Order: sequence, then structure tokens, then C-alpha cells
Amino acid sequence: MFFCKRLWLRYIFFFFVLPVFQVAALYAQDNQKINRTELGDKTPQELVDLIKKATPDEREQYETALLNYPHQDLATAEQYLRVGRYFYGKEEFEKCIRYLDKAIEIAKKLKGYEIVCHSYAIKGHCYLREGDNQSALDAYYFALDVAKAQGDLEQQMITNSGLIIVLTRMNQLDKALEISREMLNTIDKTSLKNTNKHVRILTTINDVYLDAEQYDSVLYYAEKGITMSKLLDYKEGLVDLYIKKGMVFYHTKQYDQGFEYLLKAEDIVLNFDIPNQFFPKTNINYFLASCHYEKKEYDQAIEYLSKTLDSIEETDLGKMPVIQSHLLMANCYGEKKDLERALYWHNKYLELNEEYQKNKDKTVSKIYTAEAEKLESEIENLKSEQIADKQIKTYVLIILIVISGAFVFVLFMYRKKQKKNTVLFQDLMQKIAVLELREQEEGEQKEEVKEIIIDDIKVDEVLKGLSKLEATEYFLRSDCSLGSIAKKTKTNTTYLSKIIKMYKGKNFNSYINELRIDYVLRRLKNDKKFRSFSIVSIAKEIGYKSDNSFTKHFKAKTGLNPSYYIKKIEHMEEQLQS
Repeated sequence: MFFCKRLWLRYIFFFFVLPVFQVAALYAQDNQKINRTELGDKTPQELVDLIKKATPDEREQYETALLNYPHQDLATAEQYLRVGRYFYGKEEFEKCIRYLDKAIEIAKKLKGYEIVCHSYAIKGHCYLREGDNQSALDAYYFALDVAKAQGDLEQQMITNSGLIIVLTRMNQLDKALEISREMLNTIDKTSLKNTNKHVRILTTINDVYLDAEQYDSVLYYAEKGITMSKLLDYKEGLVDLYIKKGMVFYHTKQYDQGFEYLLKAEDIVLNFDIPNQFFPKTNINYFLASCHYEKKEYDQAIEYLSKTLDSIEETDLGKMPVIQSHLLMANCYGEKKDLERALYWHNKYLELNEEYQKNKDKTVSKIYTAEAEKLESEIENLKSEQIADKQIKTYVLIILIVISGAFVFVLFMYRKKQKKNTVLFQDLMQKIAVLELREQEEGEQKEEVKEIIIDDIKVDEVLKGLSKLEATEYFLRSDCSLGSIAKKTKTNTTYLSKIIKMYKGKNFNSYINELRIDYVLRRLKNDKKFRSFSIVSIAKEIGYKSDNSFTKHFKAKTGLNPSYYIKKIEHMEEQLQS
């Protein structure tokens, strides 16, 4: 009986079921051939529409057809740019860059400068989101050059909004603030006013004001952006600006208000489909954790940090919010006396931060050599415009060779100088340490010397007057001169000059310059905010009328440029903190 049933099942399978499968397979093959034939007839626009509507599994055949499209014209380049924007919104940055490169390749040949400009700007955004600051900087500079050449004010603003983020990450706050102010003054002249892009520009500018610790400006522009976002129903902008306000209240130790705005941002992220959620979520978790940490609520802080660290991918490890989250996690476990876990997270932080600093140094060097790169870029543009005159082409080639040779020479000299500067900096730090340790003793020693050497009452009074002016830092005033000090010490310029020469061992100018440089060396070493000032601002702060004069005297005293000294102090401080 069982055997008969098995025969009967086989009969049904071979004569009824199997033929149905075979017919279905043949139909699918024919249908696939039809699809392939149909795709060959599709325009780039139609293929992009199909890509945007298709599921991830279906998308591959449409992408292949688009990438292999035979007609390379500006209309095709425009569609490559369009699909690049689509993948940027999906946070598929590798695909986005692949299509943007196709758009750039075609548009450069056909002089489609607008497509070139937009493509490079979006490439910059991709690299920025991935934490590749150097590549982002290259893309932004190229996009900015093209936008300026075309007089495209709106594209300049969109590109600058990415550029100032890179500058802020590299501690180039003066440059970032300068660009931010230009953008705020210009936006009313463009069609970006009161749009989502206007809100995004305000959020970016607020990043600069946050780093510059100008919290009143952050709150002002955040409130302005929040009002605009509510009118536009722009949830992404609203989230970012709530986070900015939460960060301000965290930095000003108003933790309850910080919680209020950060939780508002979290509520929107949880209840609405916000694009590009990585940075909002990470920042919300980090600053909520930071507020809990400051309130000694370490378990709650760990809970928020875990939301980030348990969900990140390998590509996220180079991003600063993630790196900071590792350090805060280590601190939380340290406070809980769980030294094993604290050490684990601290070692992870050190590893990630070291790699980040290497990339940061490369990017800072790129910023300083941007002008040279712009010159080379302009020469390349001249070549690409098909210059008819053979003699001009020859000149261009010669200039390129000269620039390349000069660049190699400058690079060699730069590295040589860096080694020398490192030695000078180490010597200088030792001298500053000695100067700080002996500061109090020095005052007492001076009094003893006066008692032994000075027997003239007038000289004694002048020297005491000089000591008092040194203590009140009169030498930092821009109107500090031989005449003004003579009046303060109740003597004449000739007599004062002789006393300084005899008892200070130097002429008046050397005496004042030495006081100023000693002061600025110590203040730059100990005052982080002072280090964020521009060289021009630092020069004015200590009494110099020009940055050139300050730099000349600083270098004469130390052998180093002020910018190099500041950079080394920053680097040394970061190493101590880690």
C-alpha cells in the first residue's frame, strides 16, 4: 500500500508539477531577456527613476545600465549628479562618490562648470560625513574656485558651509568665523533666505560659535533657526538646533536646561523619519551622557553612551563624537572604580585619537598650502580650455615645472625646519618652566641687589617705579613708550634710558620687547582661549601695532614663529589629556 502511494506521488510530480516549473523557468528567462532589451532603450533619467523606486535587490541591473550608458553628454552628467544626490541622502557615500566622479569626468570635458561645482561640493559633504577631513578640504576648495569663477553666490555659500566645519575641526577658528560672518551678511541677497538651506547654514555657523565659546551668539542664531524650522516644518534642522542649545547649557553647567533641549531633539528623532541620523543620535547620546556624568549619575551616562557604541560600524570609528564617547565611557567606569573597564575604554580612545590626530595634522598642512594648490589648479584650468597658442602652452608647462620644483624644495626645507623647531621648542619650554619657578624668588633677589648696588635715592625710586609698572603689566599697552614711562617714574627720557641700560643690561626697546614676549609665552602656554586668537589679535593684545612686528620680535627671542609655538602647545596639551 505504501509502495503504491509513492508511485502515485512520483507520477503526479513528473507529469504535472515538473512541467509547470519548466514553463515558469522558460517564462522567467524570456522575461529577463525582454528586461535587458528594454533597459538598453531607457534614457539616463528613466534609469535614475527606476533606481530610486527599486528595491536594493532590483537596483543592481539599473545601476549597471546607467554606468555603462554609451552617450556621454551633459544631460547624462546631470543624471549622474542626480543619482549621486540620491545615494548621499541614503548615506551610501561610496556609491554617491562613484556617480559624482562620472558626472565630473563628463562635465569637465564639456565645460559643464555648474555640474562640476555641485558634484565636488557633494563629494566634500560625503568625505566630511566619513571623517576624511583632508579629502573634504580638497573637494571644497575645488568647488569654491569653480563657484567663484562662475559668480555663483549660492553655491559658494553651500560649499563654505562644509568648509567651515573642516576649519573648525582643525582649530582654524579665526578663518571659520570670518567665513561665517560673510555668509550671514550675504544670505539675504540669495534665494536661500528662509529655506531649509538657510536653516542648515545657521546650524553650521553655530558649530563655529560653539567652538569659539561664543555662547550668546549660539543661542541667538539657534532661536532664529528654530523659529524658521517650525514655520518650514523642517524636523532635521529643529533636531540640530535643539542639540546646539543643549550643548550650550551643558557647557555653561545648566544641566537641567541641557536635558530639556536634548530630550526634545531625541523625541523628534524617535518619532519622525529624520535623514542622516548618525550625527544627531551620537551627539544627543554624548551630551545627555555628559550631563549625567557631571551630575555624578554614571550608570545613566553609560546607558546613553552604550546606545552609540553598541551600534557603530567600523567606518564610524574615526569620527570625533565616537572617539569622545570612548573617553567619556572610560571616565564613567573610572568614577565607578571599575578600573578594568576604564582601562579598556581608555586604550580604545588612545588608539582612535592617535589615528585622528595623524589625519588632522595632514589636513592642517593642506590648509596652509591651499594657496599654492589653487595656483596649480588655475594653471590646469588654463590647459583644459584648449589654448590655441603653442607658445602659451609652453609657458604653462615651464611654470608647472618651476612650481613643482619649488614645492619639493619648500617641502624639504619645511621638514628640515620642523626638526630644528622641535629642538628650539623643547629648550624654550624648559626656560619657561624655570622662569615660572623662579618668578617669586626673582622679586626678592632684585630687592637684595638694589640694597647692595643702589646708593642713589633717585635711581632707587625709578627702579621701584619700573618694578611697579612691570607688576601692573603696563608694557602691554600700545602707548607704552620711553616718554610715557619716564612720566610714570617721574624722570626724563635720557636719565631713564641710562638707568635701564645700566641696571637691566639692555636698551629700552629690548627691555619692553623681552617683557612682552616672556608674558605672551607664559599666557599662550596656560590660556587655551588665548591660543584660539589670530596672530593679529594676539599682537594687539600685548601692545604691538602690527602682527609683523610681533612675529619678528617673537622669532628673535625664541627662534620660532608664534603659530608653530601655539600648534606645539596644543599638541602637547592633547597628549597630556589623553
